[in-house]
Amino acid sequence: MENLQEHSQFAIDASYVIAAFLFIYGLKRMSSPVTARSGIVVAGWGMLLAALASFLYVFGIDEAARPHLQTNVVLAAVALGIGTVWAWWSGRRVAMTAMPQMVALYNGMGGGAAAAIAAVELLRPGVEHGIAVLLFTVSGALIGAVALSGSLIAWAKLDGRINKAWRMGGQQVLNGLVFLATLVIGLWIVFFAGGHAPPAVVAAFFIGALVFGVLVTMPIGGADMPVVISLYNAFTGLAVGFEGYVLQNPALMIAGMVVGSAGTLLTLLMAKAMNRSVANVIFSNFGAAGDEGSGDVQGTQKPAEASDAAINMRYASKVIIAPGYGLAVAQAQHKLYEFVQLLVAEGVEVKFAIHPVAGRMPGHMNVLLAEAGVPYDMIYDLEDINAEFKEADVAVVIGANDTVNPAARTNKSSPIYGMPILNVDQARQVYVIKRGQGKGYSGVENELFYADNTNMVYGDAQKVMVEMIQAVKSLEE
Repeated sequence: MENLQEHSQFAIDASYVIAAFLFIYGLKRMSSPVTARSGIVVAGWGMLLAALASFLYVFGIDEAARPHLQTNVVLAAVALGIGTVWAWWSGRRVAMTAMPQMVALYNGMGGGAAAAIAAVELLRPGVEHGIAVLLFTVSGALIGAVALSGSLIAWAKLDGRINKAWRMGGQQVLNGLVFLATLVIGLWIVFFAGGHAPPAVVAAFFIGALVFGVLVTMPIGGADMPVVISLYNAFTGLAVGFEGYVLQNPALMIAGMVVGSAGTLLTLLMAKAMNRSVANVIFSNFGAAGDEGSGDVQGTQKPAEASDAAINMRYASKVIIAPGYGLAVAQAQHKLYEFVQLLVAEGVEVKFAIHPVAGRMPGHMNVLLAEAGVPYDMIYDLEDINAEFKEADVAVVIGANDTVNPAARTNKSSPIYGMPILNVDQARQVYVIKRGQGKGYSGVENELFYADNTNMVYGDAQKVMVEMIQAVKSLEE
């Protein structure tokens, strides 16, 4: 029996080392669009190995605890089976337009799982923990619960179930009081209760953390959701890492720290891409009604027919396309690429320009274009493509708004002033494909729509692309 325990522990440790290597190697491959898909698969194998290795702990269970062993193993296997089937089913059927919601939902579940582990540790009778372990437990519980409720609100906003940002006077004071009260309860559990607080106190701690996650996320507008999702992803990773320390599980610690550090870096990069701090994203009322500089712009929007725009692009030398969330809503990525292929076949140079915060989650536009089969060498980030707009005969904006607004460069009173944008206004001719004349998520009027070199092509992006394809094909008849 003793040898069996030693062998099982060796197998567990070896599995965790291999899983950690697969996590890190997979993340490294995700840094390039060319290898990102295989990187996800590699990291997935690491997660599967770590999950299966956890069942080997049964061989190290004391005789006194064995009566409950069979029930616990069955429950764990059932939970793992349900989660696997549901994730596989939902992952395969989710529409690309709903991908941000799914990411937010799954991210929240990761935070919730970390919080659940902490709850079990805090409520387990007869177990003594040191101060360091209790601090990690409570910290993971707090961060995980905030990530859970905050991610659920982000999901509801992205899914259209919550359509407005909820704001009120004294909101930051209320948020601060809720957080302070939750923190005080957590510190009392650690330093005064020694981890043996009454269940009611532990419940109050978790309720406070969950309420804080809701309160801090509700005021945030849709334009900031990519940063919010990334931030809560970092929170989830940190919470998982903390609980990994509590359980003395190296795989959880490594996976959590990798996710936490990557999510933190991505959050900072995205905030920088908007020329704002993370604190400004989370605690400001960006996009609230009445923002200075968000009023109407002088001039008129000049409509154009889709067929005329398509013919102009057919005879252009260089076309740059800036996609946004409207492309995802219309599910027009496949028709867009079909149109692009027609242009390329006629000798037109076509490139895609991607803003770091275009869409509703990090990398949303890259994923959308990859799904349509757009080659990676046609897709360029903002810093790599911006200087080329001056050379473009035509720039096409599809469903983007704030990320192409020249007010960010010219209007110091605008809430988005200083935010790096795609310089589409510098092209000789600009066509904006848009369903109507509404403002973007930030509530700021777009000066690009009124520029002398801009024409508006109104309509659903997919229908517009169909008309453009037909217009170009008619030239060959």
